[in-house]
Amino acid sequence: QVQLVESGGGLVQPGGSLRLSCAASGSIFRISTMGWYRQAPGKQRELVGTVTSGGSTNYAYSVKGRFTISRDNSKNTVYLQMNSLKPEDTAVYYCNVDIITTDWARNNYWGQGTQVTVAS
Repeated sequence: QVQLVESGGGLVQPGGSLRLSCAASGSIFRISTMGWYRQAPGKQRELVGTVTSGGSTNYAYSVKGRFTISRDNSKNTVYLQMNSLKPEDTAVYYCNVDIITTDWARNNYWGQGTQVTVAS
């Protein structure tokens, strides 16, 4: 009914940049909050940041000033621009989206995850 497709992960050197994208498609009536989470090996999944339908953003302290979340409502897409990457940013990154579908159901959806590796 709803699909989230992520792209943009990869291997980057410390100090480098990457941009992740997550596009939602399907029986979408309205999208509320969109966000990104990450999970490093052996650790719990943690919030990276969120952006509301009005454009308000919230970030984890560890990424503030380095990462930027944005969204294009016309494309049902959320982005994560990651700058000044550090080895500790290495993780699988997941998008997370609150969607009201055309049958008026409200659910929370996860992307499939994309690997980000920061290493020299």
